[in-house]
Amino acid sequence: MAAPPALKRPKLEKDDSHSTVDDAPPAPPVSSASADEEEEEEAIAEEAALALVAHRQRDVERCKLKLLHYQSLLDTAETKLAEAQSRLDRCRDRSNPPPRQPEPNPPPPPPPVKREPKSPPPPIQRDPKPSPPQPPPQKKAPAPAPQPATRPSLVIPGPSNRPAARPEPMPGLKKTAAPSSSSSSAPSPPERSRKEDKRPKRKIEEKEHQNLIPSIKKSSATVLKFQGGTLVSGQHKRKLRCLELCPANDQLVVTSALDGLVTLWQVEPRGPSISFRGKTDCFSPKHRWPEDIAWHPDGDTIFAVYTADNGDSQVSMTNLISGQRKVTFLPEKPHTKGIINNISFMPWSDVCFVTAGSDHAVILWEDKDGSWKHKRVHKDFHSSAVMSVAGLQQKKTIISVGCDKRILGFDLSAGRTEFKNLIDSKCMSVLANPCDFNLYMVQTGAPGRQLRLFDIRLRQTEVHAFGWKQESSESQSALINQSWSPDGWYVSSGSADPVIHIFDIRYHGQNPCQSVQAHQKRVFKAVWHQTLPYMTSISSDLNIGIHKYS
Repeated sequence: MAAPPALKRPKLEKDDSHSTVDDAPPAPPVSSASADEEEEEEAIAEEAALALVAHRQRDVERCKLKLLHYQSLLDTAETKLAEAQSRLDRCRDRSNPPPRQPEPNPPPPPPPVKREPKSPPPPIQRDPKPSPPQPPPQKKAPAPAPQPATRPSLVIPGPSNRPAARPEPMPGLKKTAAPSSSSSSAPSPPERSRKEDKRPKRKIEEKEHQNLIPSIKKSSATVLKFQGGTLVSGQHKRKLRCLELCPANDQLVVTSALDGLVTLWQVEPRGPSISFRGKTDCFSPKHRWPEDIAWHPDGDTIFAVYTADNGDSQVSMTNLISGQRKVTFLPEKPHTKGIINNISFMPWSDVCFVTAGSDHAVILWEDKDGSWKHKRVHKDFHSSAVMSVAGLQQKKTIISVGCDKRILGFDLSAGRTEFKNLIDSKCMSVLANPCDFNLYMVQTGAPGRQLRLFDIRLRQTEVHAFGWKQESSESQSALINQSWSPDGWYVSSGSADPVIHIFDIRYHGQNPCQSVQAHQKRVFKAVWHQTLPYMTSISSDLNIGIHKYS
C-alpha cells in the first residue's frame, strides 16, 4: 500500500526537471541578437576607419601638391636671387676699377711732371720734389669726383622710388639700366629690370630651330603606345569650351566652359591622374562666358576674351595662382561687333598678345607702363570672321586665318602684308610648329582634309594634308582644335567622334596613324605635356581625360 504514493513523487520531480529544461532554450536567441549587433558595430567602425583613412590620404595628397607648388616657387626665387647677385657683382666690378688703381703707379707720372716745371720758376720745382705723392692724390681727387657723384645717385633713388623694404636690391638693377640709356627717367629703370627678369623665362621656353621638312612624307608612321586613360569630372555644369597648359609649369591645366567658370587643375606625375585646384567665376559684366582663354607667359595669369556686342567687356585678367583670384576687365574695347574668337600670346621677347574677332579685325595688345594698350594690326584684309592667329618665332609676323578661306601673314616691323593664300575651305585655327619655325598647321572644314601643313617660305604651296572621316557628323566644328607634340613630329586633334586622332607628319599617308578611344562623346581638344608623357583632353561629356603613352 505504501509503494504507489512513493511512485507519484518522482513524477513530479521529472516534470520539474523537464520544465527547467524547457525554460533553458530561450536564452540562446538573446545571445545571437547581441552578436549581430556587435558585428554591425564592428562593420560601422570599419567603415568609419576606412573613411578616415581616405580623408587622411587626401590631406597627404594636398600637402604634397602644396609642397610641389612652393618648391617651384622656391626654385624660381633662388634663380632670381642668383641673377640679382650676379648683377650686383657686375656693378661692383664696374665701380671697383677706380679704387683698384694702385698708388705705386702714380710715381711714374711725377717724372713727367718734373719735366714740365722747366718753364715755371724753381720754387715750384722744389715743392713737387719733397712731396711727389701728395700732388697726384690731389689731382686724382677731382678725377674721381664724378664717381662719388654716381655712387650716391644709386642709393638715393632706391628709397625715393620704392618702399623702404626693397631699396637695397633695386639700386643694383638701376646701375645696369642707367649706362644703357642715359636719358631714361628714374621710374623707368625698375620697369625695364622687371622685363629683363621676365625675358629669361621666355628664352628658357624657346627651342632651337630644327629642320623637319626633309623628313616629311618620307617614312612610315610611328605608332605611340597608349597605356589607358583616366576620366575625371570637369567640375562644370555646362559643356567645356577651352583647355590650356601653363607655359611655365605644364603640370597646371586650366579649363573653361559655358557656365562661365575657369577651373585650375594639377596633373600628378605618378598618374595618370589630375586633381582639382579651384575655380573662378569669369562671367563678363553682361553675363557672357569666356570664348577663348590663354596663359600669360609667366604662368600666373589667365587672359580671357568675350564679345564686342552690347558694350560688353572684351578682355579680362585673372590671377589663378594667388589666393584672391580676382577678375579684372580691361577698359579698352577695340573690337566693334561680334564674338572675339581667339586670343594668343606672341612668342617674342616683348610680352604681347593678339585677338581675332568676327568684325574681321586683328588687334595687338602690348603692356606699356603697367597697363595694356591696343593697336589695330588690320581690319580690311579679311572679308569674314577671323577665327585664329599665331606668331612666328624668328620674326614679328602674325598669321591670321578666317572663314573667308584666307591665310594672311602680316609683317609688324614693315607694317605690310607679307603673303596671302586662298584655299578651298574655311579656316578654323592656325598653330605654329614648336621646333621648325618655318612650319605651321591650319585646321579647315574640309572632310578628309581637315589639317593642312604649310611652309612659310613656300607661300601658297601645301606641304602635307591630313584628315579623317567622321561617323557621327560630316560638319567640322570650330571648337575642335589641334595640338603639336613637343618634338614637332605629331599632331593631335579632336573629332565629332569620341576619339583622339594622332598624325605623324613623317607619314606619307593622309589618314591618322592611330585613333585613341578617349571619351563617350565628341572630343574638342587633346594637348601634349612638355615634360610628362601625358595627353590631356576635354569632351562634351563634361569629363577631362588623362592619357599616358610611351
